[in-house]
Amino acid sequence: MKRALKILALAAALLAPLGAQAVEPGEKLADPAQEARARAIATELRCLVCQNQSIDDSDAPLAKDLRMLLREQIRKGASDKEARDYIVARYGDFVLLRPPFKPETLLLWGAPLIALAGGALALWAAYRRRRVAAAPAALSEAERAKLRALGVEGPDEG
Repeated sequence: MKRALKILALAAALLAPLGAQAVEPGEKLADPAQEARARAIATELRCLVCQNQSIDDSDAPLAKDLRMLLREQIRKGASDKEARDYIVARYGDFVLLRPPFKPETLLLWGAPLIALAGGALALWAAYRRRRVAAAPAALSEAERAKLRALGVEGPDEG
């Protein structure tokens, strides 16, 4: 019995990734070559609902619409670039999981660097504040006089 459960668990683990794709059977193109092209392009396009998932992996209704739009372009005979550009023309560069580096996407590419620099600046400022707070304060004249009266040399005396 234990062996059967182990085999069943192994089979489930091996077959689980096969069901991860969100493409429904009704969406698939009849031509396997066109379907392969559509799947390849769909892995490069961002689901605008899920944002960090491709439209090929997403179950969102908008992702399904985008997959259908993409397949329609391929069915009409568009090249991969033309089909991708058709989607980008309607949804902008944000729909690409790897947007091109150009002036319009500079903030998109630079945001991680800006966040990293901001974090480093915040850490440096915290370190400086902590160092200043930890530094001993200079003695007042009254405190120096008390130390002299006790016969102790002050820290800022020589």
